[in-house]
Amino acid sequence: MKKLIVMMLLLSLSFTLSGCGSEINADSPNALLVYNWGEYLDYDILDEFTEETGIEIIYDEYETNEIMYPKIESGAADYDLVCPSDYMIQKMIQNDLLQEMDYSKIPNISNIGKSYFESSEEFDPGNRYSLPYCWGTVGILYNRTMVDDPVDSWDILWNEKYKNNILMQDSVRDAYCVALKKLGYSCNSTDHDELEAATELLKEQKHLVQAYVVDQVRDKMIGNEAAIGVIYSGEAIYTQNENPDLEYVVPKEGTNLWIDSWVIPKSAKHVENAYKFLDFLCRAEIAKKNFDYITYSTPNEAARELIEDEEIRNSPIAFPDLSQYNNLETYDYLGDTADKYMNRLWREVKSY
Repeated sequence: MKKLIVMMLLLSLSFTLSGCGSEINADSPNALLVYNWGEYLDYDILDEFTEETGIEIIYDEYETNEIMYPKIESGAADYDLVCPSDYMIQKMIQNDLLQEMDYSKIPNISNIGKSYFESSEEFDPGNRYSLPYCWGTVGILYNRTMVDDPVDSWDILWNEKYKNNILMQDSVRDAYCVALKKLGYSCNSTDHDELEAATELLKEQKHLVQAYVVDQVRDKMIGNEAAIGVIYSGEAIYTQNENPDLEYVVPKEGTNLWIDSWVIPKSAKHVENAYKFLDFLCRAEIAKKNFDYITYSTPNEAARELIEDEEIRNSPIAFPDLSQYNNLETYDYLGDTADKYMNRLWREVKSY
């Protein structure tokens, strides 16, 4: 929810294949329209799939769930596969935007760990509409050469010592998750008093924040431009590869455990091609190659076994032992009324 995000290319009704300039007919039976987060799939895999099947992929990217949703809801583009986050999948199910999955057409689904389907039950009861793709946590990334206080709590983000050296996610759900958890509340709270308290806390913090960012947290932390940042675990792995002074922590108050999954919109026109691509992505060697590229935790247990580096294969960031936590929450879709209320409060924080 979370990703190595690049800005989405805003396309009109004509689509272009990612990686080359050739135009593809979206109505061709050999086409597949995929809508995904930026930098959230190894582009070489797209070419490999086309070479093997003859199916040409039209691949577009988005920056947030909230950018993606109205395009699917309005039917502005008939995507065959989309990769939303947990709470957004719940919203899409409630608004009847998704087809039920036929898992018999995805034999390699056996590589996906049972526990990930169990977690997905929270937003997709019965696992009827979604196929787990990546998962992780929201936590704190800090530079141990710039931070000399213990980092085990969200409290560090309100420490005056680090004024103008703190990066916050420019995301209403993630920002409020931080504040609500710091206050001891659920990150899915819709209680007005609790949300107002979280709003005041975020306002108190604002003068300490260098920037509200999305993908820039990764680059700023790598470049030693900030001391502390709120980040997704997959990005944390990437940043540590680039800057060994960076450490990632899941705060003791708890945080969000997120899952991004593939779904097939009701408007999809190339459903059989979508199933072929999903089965391709579930192959152990393909999923492992994809993990190597995006560094986000894969639910594909067969792919994890192929990771040669034992340190990465057993990384507490990439593959944490979730049994050690009792305060991780998957985001729920809170409903349109609560969404609008929280968005209004977030605008207050940003304009404070």
